[in-house]
Amino acid sequence: MHELALLQELCTLASRAAAEQGASRIHRLELRVGELGGVDPQALRQAFAVVAATAPWQEVELQLEVVPTRCFCSHCEQPFRPTDVIHACPTCGALSRQVLEGRELELVALEVS
Repeated sequence: MHELALLQELCTLASRAAAEQGASRIHRLELRVGELGGVDPQALRQAFAVVAATAPWQEVELQLEVVPTRCFCSHCEQPFRPTDVIHACPTCGALSRQVLEGRELELVALEVS
């Protein structure tokens, strides 16, 4: 479970960003996790529960958005959502080599005071 280490690093980044803005408290943490990001969203939530048991994270809300995989078909010149790990275009069957979304692990926003 590498999610705990990832979450601890995200908390470090959030603390640093909050301090740079002169904030003393973080109220909410917004994260985006792609389906192909190699991070289990449920494990990340559980890791946050571990971190949230300690100060200063006890009152912090975690908002987690799971980003679905979206690919681009160069033959049809259209984006599509793959139905499996093959990433075949549902219209023409061509294999996509271009993933548009789904690999993210982003700290999107902080609510601080």
